[in-house]
Amino acid sequence: MADVRRNVPRADRVLADARLTEPLARLGRDLVRATLSEVLDDVRHGRLSPESTVETVVRRLPDTATGLRAVVNATGVIVHTNLGRAPLSPAARDAVVAAAGYTDVEFDLATGQRAGRGRSTIAALAREVPEAPAVHVTNNNAAALLLAATVLAQGRDIVISRGELVEIGDRFRLPDLLACTGARLREVGTTNRTHFDDYAEAVDENTAFILSVHPSNFFQTGFTATVPIEQLVTLPVPVVHDIGSGLLHPHPRLPDEPDVTSSLRAGAALVTASADKLLGGPQAGLLFGERDLIERLRRHPMARALRVDKLTLAALEATVTGPTSPVAAALRADVSTLAERARLLAEGLIDAGVSAEVVTSQARVGGGGAPEVTLPSVAVAVDATLAEPLRIGGPAVVGRTHQGRLLLDLRTVPDSADATLRDAVVAASRR
Repeated sequence: MADVRRNVPRADRVLADARLTEPLARLGRDLVRATLSEVLDDVRHGRLSPESTVETVVRRLPDTATGLRAVVNATGVIVHTNLGRAPLSPAARDAVVAAAGYTDVEFDLATGQRAGRGRSTIAALAREVPEAPAVHVTNNNAAALLLAATVLAQGRDIVISRGELVEIGDRFRLPDLLACTGARLREVGTTNRTHFDDYAEAVDENTAFILSVHPSNFFQTGFTATVPIEQLVTLPVPVVHDIGSGLLHPHPRLPDEPDVTSSLRAGAALVTASADKLLGGPQAGLLFGERDLIERLRRHPMARALRVDKLTLAALEATVTGPTSPVAAALRADVSTLAERARLLAEGLIDAGVSAEVVTSQARVGGGGAPEVTLPSVAVAVDATLAEPLRIGGPAVVGRTHQGRLLLDLRTVPDSADATLRDAVVAASRR
């Protein structure tokens, strides 16, 4: 038998192909060579034909010179933590590009003097939530809570319900975060039931604040009891409310998810939230609350270490002031529209020789938000063996396997990506 290695193209000849001239100039030789090495390994082991080497390299190359690869999220999980949480809107992406060069992030062009960092972003958030006397931004919600605990409770007590001492992904535990600030945790109540009297009996002259944490990645049912913010604020200490998922206002599809506006109206002194979840923005922590408290946080030395960069500020402002975010669009997507898109996608796949079927599906919010909520959706089911080739293809496509089939849920796929998804499935089926 002929040695298959004789048919493997030489790397230098592939790199000299005219189809790689533009990618080499845009991405650099090292990245293109690394991708080429992977493709040649597939050729060497018979997974690809030698004739498809160049076109496969071009298809697998990223759009930018980074190891991060763009992914078509067909999982049905809207805020997918492992896929980067909220996808930015076109307006936010444009804002990031515009801010990538020199900007007036801390400079007043009118006076030629230093100015407040991120002032236009802060102003946009303040306009969006007029109930907040002041606003501050950190690099994520954990940082917002870390800053609040360090500034307000170092050497003092934070009163918190035992049922809210949560653990989130990668074994990150809230008690550990709070303990490292030098604050003491005063746990009250039980895992499933905490009453107003539990808080009242724990509050004394050593109490810095009461912390209420929304357990956003799980929910309890049955014999449970919690105390609303409206009652907690009647006690003689500030209430800090960590709402987690980042809704600025009540949402009709998520009636049980807390929001910044409602919490402030209820009397919370500080509200912390994530910007890269239900708000649909970049990773950032949002702090809304009383002016004197926010100013104390802003002026603390730790605030410097937890601040966000100009790209985040630009994306955050564009998310707040710009058009509907992809997260908001996915939440409100109409099921009949999803069904029509799925029908067209399935027909296109069948015409290309790929077995496909339209099926009903259940999407989720994800990202630790509204864990009890499922959203009716529609998916296209294909053979589960396509899962791996779709993940490693270009563009990468991630669905979810269910009962031996791969479901491509369209609630998390923008309609502008339907053709891309179809072509990716067809290409994966032919490998």
